[in-house]
Amino acid sequence: MKNTEKLGTLNIDSTLYKTRISSKFEKRVSYRAVNPKFILSFIPGTVLDILVKPGQKVKFGEDLMILDAMKMQNQLKSSIDGTVKKIPVKKGDKVSKGTVLIVLE
Repeated sequence: MKNTEKLGTLNIDSTLYKTRISSKFEKRVSYRAVNPKFILSFIPGTVLDILVKPGQKVKFGEDLMILDAMKMQNQLKSSIDGTVKKIPVKKGDKVSKGTVLIVLE
């Protein structure tokens, strides 16, 4: 092993390992849980229909929107009870993966 290589400690299941740490690994983004108040597009597609309006109260599991992706119509459902705060897209919009479709409060 070269003297210039940087060794780091890696913790796997409470066991510590000495290993080479790549720059890509050091720059990685830590996992963050998804905020359930943001309904995101999980796949690129087209907004076919919006089934709710701002200010409307919704329950867990209620249909919010229909997204056409890969020749399939996907019904997006509410992951929490709440009120529709904002709908930043409109019917017919083409969206990419990760686009915010509906904001709940």
